[in-house]
Amino acid sequence: MGGDDAPQIVIEGASIARERLPDVRFMIFGDETQIAPLVTKYPLLKESCEIIHTDKIVTAEEKPGQALRRGRESSMGLAIRAVKDGKACAAVSAGNTGALMAMSKFMLRTMPGIDRPALASLLPTSCGESIMLDLGANVECTEDNLVQFAIMGAAFARTVLGLANPSVALLNVGVEELKGNEIIKNADRMLRDANLPMDYVGFTEGHGLANGDVDVVVTDGFTGNVALKTAEGTARMIAGMLKEALSDSLMSKIGYLFAKPALSGLKDHLDPNNHNGAVFMGLNGLVIKSHGSASASGFASAIGVAADMASNNLAGKIIRDLERFDNYAEEVIEDKAV
Repeated sequence: MGGDDAPQIVIEGASIARERLPDVRFMIFGDETQIAPLVTKYPLLKESCEIIHTDKIVTAEEKPGQALRRGRESSMGLAIRAVKDGKACAAVSAGNTGALMAMSKFMLRTMPGIDRPALASLLPTSCGESIMLDLGANVECTEDNLVQFAIMGAAFARTVLGLANPSVALLNVGVEELKGNEIIKNADRMLRDANLPMDYVGFTEGHGLANGDVDVVVTDGFTGNVALKTAEGTARMIAGMLKEALSDSLMSKIGYLFAKPALSGLKDHLDPNNHNGAVFMGLNGLVIKSHGSASASGFASAIGVAADMASNNLAGKIIRDLERFDNYAEEVIEDKAV
């Protein structure tokens, strides 16, 4: 029931995902009087879904604390509980982000070895796609948090992007080892010395995000959210300016006809709907956040991210990598003691 055009876009998106992923089954939580007539339009979806009725919702205006107190029987709360109880492999929602994070953390708790969950997502780059985290869940982070984010991000890259040894970097104000505050310098030292299934390359700068210099970019939630919103705003500005320039004169319009195939490909690559699906990493269960303004195809993309992670055991990879890092940390402590 979350999102700008719910539940219609959600049901249509689930139908698209059902065609792409014939083995996926759905539990759809919300007002059955609104959902059932929509589902009947999509026979494949109808035969592979169960509607669980609730007329309670978490509104876009509700604060996380309010959602925790009043939203446990809402469509969002029941979906998260289905993951907790093992009835669903993942929950996908386009609803209130703060409420979704608060309820997910409260109901699912963080994985052993993870202090704080992080919000991670795919971002378009000139080379394809990169993963960035944290995108706003944690305004302030310690070096331990950043190391945990790196481990989770690398596992995300191996699961969704299919990379055996993803490159990982910390977002910083420069690439030199002396740059940055003590927290990021300490995280850098910890990651350089650890033997983890990733290619840790050190620091990257802001321009490296668009270049796709690395597969995984790690930062705190304050910086990550600012970087994400700046990139989205810049993309919209360029798209608007390009549209205006190509319709400015007759010659521009003629030129557009020749450039249309290339511009369509660029538009598809930059379209947020094709990269939709931010993941709450580090919880004892999968929760995927869709853009509230996502199209049906965009919501289907978020479902696809959830299916990839569930079928490829993302949680298991994170746990193994954390154990590997913990063993390394214990060895360092023992060496220092000797």
